[in-house]
Amino acid sequence: MGLAAAIVGGGILLSRFMGLLRDKLISLLFGATRQSDLYFAAFVIPDLINYMLAGGYFSITLIPFLTKYFEEDEEEGWRFFSSVLLWVTVAVCALTVVAFFSASTLARLAAPGLGDRSLVRLAYFLRIILPAQIFFLCGSCLTGILFMRKQFFVPAVVSIVYNLFIIAGGILLRARGMEGFCWGVLVGSFVGNLLLPLLAVKFGGGLNLRWSIFHPGLKKYFLVALPLMLGQSITVLDQQFMRIFGSYAEAGAVSWLSYARRIMMVPVSVVAQAAGMASFPFMADLYVKKDLSRLYRTIKAALQNVMTLLIPISAWMILVAQPTIRLIFQEGRFDLSDTVMTARLLQVLLFCVPCWGFQQVLSRAFYAKLDTLTPAVLGTIVTVLVIPVFYLLAIHSGAVGVAFASVSALLLYTVAMTVWWRMKSGGEAFDGLLSGTAKILVVTCVAMAPAWAAGKASPFDPRFSPYLAAFSEIVLSGLSFGIVFACLSAYFIPELARPFLDRIGPIGRRLLRDRAAGS
Repeated sequence: MGLAAAIVGGGILLSRFMGLLRDKLISLLFGATRQSDLYFAAFVIPDLINYMLAGGYFSITLIPFLTKYFEEDEEEGWRFFSSVLLWVTVAVCALTVVAFFSASTLARLAAPGLGDRSLVRLAYFLRIILPAQIFFLCGSCLTGILFMRKQFFVPAVVSIVYNLFIIAGGILLRARGMEGFCWGVLVGSFVGNLLLPLLAVKFGGGLNLRWSIFHPGLKKYFLVALPLMLGQSITVLDQQFMRIFGSYAEAGAVSWLSYARRIMMVPVSVVAQAAGMASFPFMADLYVKKDLSRLYRTIKAALQNVMTLLIPISAWMILVAQPTIRLIFQEGRFDLSDTVMTARLLQVLLFCVPCWGFQQVLSRAFYAKLDTLTPAVLGTIVTVLVIPVFYLLAIHSGAVGVAFASVSALLLYTVAMTVWWRMKSGGEAFDGLLSGTAKILVVTCVAMAPAWAAGKASPFDPRFSPYLAAFSEIVLSGLSFGIVFACLSAYFIPELARPFLDRIGPIGRRLLRDRAAGS
C-alpha cells in the first residue's frame, strides 16, 4: 500500500505542478480579470454533470464489484463492466447534448453575478468544454479496471497529459484569449483521460468488451452509485460554490479564489488523495474478505499518516503564503495587489487542509463497505445548510467571505462523517488518533516560531528583488521548519514520525536511533 501511495502521490505531485504551470500561464497572460473569471466559471456546469453521474466516484464504486465478479468468473466480470460502460456512455452523451443547446441559460446559472456581455462569452466557452465530460466519465470506468488490477501508474499520469494539452492550447491559440485553454481541455480530456486508460487496460491485461445491455449486477451497482448521483457533497461542490458565489464579489474574485485553491489543493492531493486512492483497493479487498479488524487498522494507519503530514505542511504554508503567490503568479498582468489578495485567501483556505485529508480517507472507508448513502446524505445536508452562508458572506465580505464559508463547510462535513462512523462502526478506526493529532499540533506550533524568524531573515528586499526575496524566504523558512519539526517529532512522537523518517534516508534513521539511545 505504501508503494502504491508513493506512485499515486508522485503522479499527483507532477499533475499539480502542471496545473500550477497552467495557472501561471493564465495569470501571466490575463491576470485576475473578468476574462480569467469566465474561464474558471466555464467549468461549473460541466463539473456538475460529472457530479450528477458520480464521475469522480466511478472508479471507486466500481472496484468492489469488479473485484467480486472477476474473482468469481472473468467472463462475467467483463459482461458486468461492459453493461456499466454502455449505460454511462448513454447517460453522459444525453446530458452533454442537452447542456450544449442550453448553454446560454446555464451560463446565467453558473455565474449569476455577471453581465449580459460576459454571459455570451461564457456560454461559448461552455460549449467547447462540455464534450470533455464524455471522455472523463468513460475514462473513469476504464480506470476502475486499472485500480482493480492494482496498476497505478497510468491513473497517476492521466492528469499530467491532460494539463499538458491545456497549456499547449493556451500557447498555440493565445491570440484568441482564453478560448485556447478551452480547446486544450477538450483535446487533453480525450488523450489523457480516455485514450491512455484505454490503451493501458488493453495492453496491461486485456480488454474484452461484450455487448451486454443488462446484467444482474447492474441494478445493485446503480443502487450503490445512486446516492452519489443524487447527493451533492460539499467536497465536490466546494470549487463550484467558489466560482458561483465569487461572481457576486468584485471582478477578479473568481480568479483569486481559483489560484488560492489551486495552491491549497497541492498538499491535499499529494498526501490525502494519494493515501485514499492507494488504500482503497486494499480496504475494499479486506471488506470483501470480512477481515474487519485489519480493515480498521488500515483506516487508522491511513488517517494517522495523513494528519501527521498535513498538519505541519499546512501550518508552514500559512507562513509562506505571500512569497509563494508572489513567486508563482506575480508577473505580467498579475500585480502586487492580486498577490496580496490571493495570499490572504490562501491562508484562510489552508486551515481546512487537515479536514480535506481526513475526509478523503474516511469517505473511501465508507465506500469500501459499499456504503455510498451515508457520505452522500451527510454531504447533501451540509451543502444545503451552507448555501445561505456562502451567499451572505459573499455579499458582505467578498472573496474572503467565500473562503471562510468553504472552511466552515469542510469542517462541518468532516465532523458529521466522523460522528456517524463512530455511531455505526465504533471507534476502533480512531483509537489514539485524537491524542496523536494533539501532539502533532504542539510540535508544529513550536517549529513555526524559528521558521517565521528564518523567513524574515531573507537578505533580499522584496521591493527590488521580489522573486529572489520570495524564493529565499520560502527556502529559509522551509529548511528551518523541516529541521526543527523532524528533530522534535523524532524525540517526542517517534511512533508517529517513524514511517516518514525511515524513508528520508540516513539522517531520519539517525534521528530515531539517537532518540532510542537517549531513552
